[in-house]
Amino acid sequence: MGGKYRITGNAYPRMRRPRRRRRLALAAAATLVALGLAGWGTLQLIDVYSGGDTKAQAAGHERECAVVPKQAVAVQALPAPNRITVNVYNATPRSGLAKSAADELKKRGFTIGEVGNAPAAYDKKVPGTGLLLGPPTAADSAFPVLETQLPGTARKTEARENAEVDLILGTRFTAFSTPQAAAAAMSALTKPAPAPSGC
Repeated sequence: MGGKYRITGNAYPRMRRPRRRRRLALAAAATLVALGLAGWGTLQLIDVYSGGDTKAQAAGHERECAVVPKQAVAVQALPAPNRITVNVYNATPRSGLAKSAADELKKRGFTIGEVGNAPAAYDKKVPGTGLLLGPPTAADSAFPVLETQLPGTARKTEARENAEVDLILGTRFTAFSTPQAAAAAMSALTKPAPAPSGC
């Protein structure tokens, strides 16, 4: 060729490939990354709705079952009836009530102390079924045991030198619980709390 288009020398001009292929490669890579993320997200959702990762869940559940029952199974240590001395007093106008009540409690295993009319401070002044009067330590020991025999009694503590408990019969007293009901109430006090479901 001649003129201004004449080629001189022994080197040819280098022709660059169009940049279109590079853009296509980048777009393809971005598409693959997006598809991968979408697939991973789909798997996570499937795991959530199908209860996936069962091994981890089972391990967590076992840890819960190992800890919760120890807290729930706290058995209250209560004294046996024969270790509780009960003084029975009648605060009602009915005569002989303290004696009959004391005899019934004795049959049920309680140790009976004094039996008679209520002191003036309580005579005809106990409106409910009865009043339990004793030292502060009786609140978590003797009182609950006696309440299995006579539900609905009021409680009152006072400082005293011994651990004896007074049962002052009130105007609404008619009878003690049946032995079966008292035994069931005692069992409910002493049995462990039920373990969580599924353990």
